[in-house]
Amino acid sequence: MNKILWALTGALVVSAPAVLAQLPASTPGVAAVPLYPALPSETPDEFKAPLDGLDYVKRSVMIPMRDGVKLNTVIIVPRKASHAPILLTRTPYNAAELTSHNESSQMESMLQGYDNAADVIAEGGYIRVVQDVRGKYGSEGDYVMNRPLGGSALNPTPVDHSTDTWDTIDWLVKNIPETNGKVGIIGISYDGFLPLMALVHPHPALKVAVPMNPMVDGWRGDDWFHNGAFRQVNLSYVLEQVVTRRNEAKWYTSHYDDYDTFIRAGSVGELARQRGVEQSGFWRKIVAHPSYDAFWSGQAMDKILARQPVTVPTMLVHSLWDAEDIYGAIAVYKAIKPHDQDNKVFLVMGPWNHGGGIGDGSHLGALRFNSDTALHFRQEILRPFLDRYLKDEAPAGAATPIAPVTAFETGSNKWRSLNSWPSGCVSGCAIAPATLRLAAGGKLRLTSEASRPASAPAQRAAFDEYVSDPAKPVPYRARPIAPYGYDEAKGQTWPRWLVDDQREASGRTDVLSYTTDVLTAPVKISGEPVAHLLAATSGSDADWVVKLIDVYPDQVAAQPEMGGYQLMVSADIFRGRYRESLEMAKPIAANTALPYTFAMPTANHVFLPGHRIMVQVQSSWFPLYDRNPQTFVPNIFYAQPGDYKKATQRVYHDSYIELPLVGAAR
Repeated sequence: MNKILWALTGALVVSAPAVLAQLPASTPGVAAVPLYPALPSETPDEFKAPLDGLDYVKRSVMIPMRDGVKLNTVIIVPRKASHAPILLTRTPYNAAELTSHNESSQMESMLQGYDNAADVIAEGGYIRVVQDVRGKYGSEGDYVMNRPLGGSALNPTPVDHSTDTWDTIDWLVKNIPETNGKVGIIGISYDGFLPLMALVHPHPALKVAVPMNPMVDGWRGDDWFHNGAFRQVNLSYVLEQVVTRRNEAKWYTSHYDDYDTFIRAGSVGELARQRGVEQSGFWRKIVAHPSYDAFWSGQAMDKILARQPVTVPTMLVHSLWDAEDIYGAIAVYKAIKPHDQDNKVFLVMGPWNHGGGIGDGSHLGALRFNSDTALHFRQEILRPFLDRYLKDEAPAGAATPIAPVTAFETGSNKWRSLNSWPSGCVSGCAIAPATLRLAAGGKLRLTSEASRPASAPAQRAAFDEYVSDPAKPVPYRARPIAPYGYDEAKGQTWPRWLVDDQREASGRTDVLSYTTDVLTAPVKISGEPVAHLLAATSGSDADWVVKLIDVYPDQVAAQPEMGGYQLMVSADIFRGRYRESLEMAKPIAANTALPYTFAMPTANHVFLPGHRIMVQVQSSWFPLYDRNPQTFVPNIFYAQPGDYKKATQRVYHDSYIELPLVGAAR
């Protein structure tokens, strides 16, 4: 018997029960036997953490919406709160994580991290509420990227982010005994889009909204396209955000240099297929709508809010070097300010990257601002603004009027309090268009003459040209290019690429550079520069990238690494197929001088004496944007390898940049 047991177990045993314990549970005729004697578990059935040492109480609830779907909501109440206002953020980015950045007994320490102005929340005694939107993380329901307004062709259901916010606020003011019944909503990026949705038929208890760097129009100039060119670096975001409820699916790197990842895949549609992104319903919508059709214009928040009365005090927060949503806040401001009869619309512009208003605002990349601009914003602008509308008795300082527009002036590094935007100063100055005209020999001429339309070059036919090769597109930053991401420890410096030194591009033969003489007096611009190109291509489609750059003196004693630095002040891309209509792509007539006009991101900048102004023109910005094949195809997402061809690009000297120049009032 023992020989048999030895063969079965590999060890000499002396009891039949022990042999049975070694057999698989599925062995026919053998009942399952514990592998070892039972031992009492050391884990309690339910752990109840002592809360006496915390200065807050955290609750998690499922709030029902009008259609029965319940949304996961984390509520953090200061321990001694009474008649306290609520500061709400709705998010697709995990409410549990956003309310536990750090394990701490202090509310302010716990909230330090993304989308929490922790100092303002804690010092102001606010009840903090963060909620997962429907379909994400702990919430029920279906997720739809930037779910459009209900009852429309884009969303036939009766529920949307506007109704969900209304239902959430209604529940909060009725079920949180510590509140005074006043609610503010705040958020960054996607979480900044959601306060805009809350402004559509707002709940009566909603007293203030702070959309920071909001997603507004995904085609014109925010996350998905810029003037028709697809921002393909966001492919990883689409995968991770949309294909699973809890973002379990992860984008993987295949090359150290992101440039190689995208160029070796061919078209962005092919890369999406290789990575499984095409399984996403949102990706299929992007591919089906490459032009600015009703799908995009119908959900653009600036257009929606232009039709709504301004009833809730709203502070729009814009970052001058926002690598993701540089279009949105300014677009909404322009849309709703004309209807602001009661002075409820405010605008703040800071020298930050995307979401930089809640971080360290003393620097951005190589730039230094001589003070913590973000701290100034939070303590001197945001907190008094919230206190004014949310506190029963506003503390001292909250009653101090906040300027309609508070704009940081880059170059001079000063805050300006203004009455409107664009505006060069409070009084005594005016904005008039000035012309930066491209000229022979790489010269750039600044004149105050009235801008005239770019026209056919007639007799002199002066131009510069370069060959744009899709096989060797211009990198949008120095290679190797780290993948899109926010982990500085991994070299992911994506959030600050807009302040990268542009000397890498200015030395290429497929980039045209034009420069003024050294400035002898300051040149201040406030508003949107407008590119007026007169250009021709030997292909049947083309992209045009225009960059307005501040060139530092050759030597900067206080910061030597800034010597000769080429700082982008404003830059954007335009896909040529939309020259005649954003809604309908058309081939470009080859070798024909044609005008291309497009607005660039807003700027509030002073080009200082000793500096120079530069304009760069190129036809690719890779892999930030997908490559234009330069051969017209109906849908660039499906471009085939044979469609990508070299093209000779001509830029005529009738081209110019219209600057919003600030000067003395006339």
